[in-house]
Amino acid sequence: MHRLFAELEPSVTVTEQNLADRVRYILRSNTFDVAELERLRREAVPSSGENAAAEDAAPQMVEQTANVDAAVNTPVVVDSNDDGTVAQELELEHMRSTLEEAIVETRSTPLENRPRLPRIALSKRNRAVVRALNPMLVTYLEASRDLCETDSILFGAALAVCRIIGAKVSTAGRATGQSSAIPAWRRRNEERIAKARALIGRLICFRSGNNRPRIVRTVRMAFAGTNVSLSQPDITQKLTERIDDLKQRIAAWGKRIRRYTERSTRFNQNRLFQSDQKRLYESLERPMVSGTGPAPDQADTVAFWRGLWSEPVNHNEGPWTEVVASQCAGITPMDPVIITPDDVAEAVRRAPNWKSPGLDGLHHYWLKGFMG
Repeated sequence: MHRLFAELEPSVTVTEQNLADRVRYILRSNTFDVAELERLRREAVPSSGENAAAEDAAPQMVEQTANVDAAVNTPVVVDSNDDGTVAQELELEHMRSTLEEAIVETRSTPLENRPRLPRIALSKRNRAVVRALNPMLVTYLEASRDLCETDSILFGAALAVCRIIGAKVSTAGRATGQSSAIPAWRRRNEERIAKARALIGRLICFRSGNNRPRIVRTVRMAFAGTNVSLSQPDITQKLTERIDDLKQRIAAWGKRIRRYTERSTRFNQNRLFQSDQKRLYESLERPMVSGTGPAPDQADTVAFWRGLWSEPVNHNEGPWTEVVASQCAGITPMDPVIITPDDVAEAVRRAPNWKSPGLDGLHHYWLKGFMG
């Protein structure tokens, strides 16, 4: 292969290993389908045995591409006994059943329990699967009653595509996303601090004369691997040194957590300053109110707001209101804003494919593929 490439492209310098790596990457990433690779091979290496090679490769090409190409109206070479047509119909029926199962499953699943959709490769095969499911969605979308049902249909279609192409879908749901926001190293440090404080408490108890079996066992474990014995005369000094060492470790771990917290706070404040300065200043001026107190009584809350909104109020309008009304009389009212499907399509087209989704977990890639 390297010799042939050198004959075709003498101006390009490439090693054998680099050439092999590039070929392996193209094949694994499915950049070209089987038919395209065969066409490129015929153009690059014309030979007298080309027809025979094409006939040998035709059944394999049909087997791999006929199932998807039939759904997108792409002409495919099939045998005269219609075996390829039967395979296409079976594959389309499998896609249709997978789509129906995914939509039914998504409709009965809350938003927080939906699986995480993975990022799929932008290959021709995956795009062909999306195009094959697109006409199947027309019936479901036409029967949709509201936006929530439309969203569940699109999510079910995306889930069906992932299952058809064999992409790994996480079944754990997204309800545990809140706990994963804390870094693992911080959780480890917090656990170390808690264990060190518990150990300091038991060492202090033993130093004060508490010789219960559990305390003694803990102290022995604290000095495991050293030459310190609990019966030696300077055990009190060793206990004090051990306690001081644990306190220094706790201070170091705590300082590391505080440094991270301060850095995270500064980062969030800078980002909020760029997007919403008013909200930033309000958060700095108003103290954070925790919701750990008792909940307000329902009857008192209803009585409070009923006293505000149920009684009619007669406002004493000043003369300035007439001046403002006369000045605004000549202003032409703004035309009502009407959002058309073309506006939505244009907004979705410009959005990044794999930007972090919202609560529904649906990326822009699926909106482009199914709505386009």
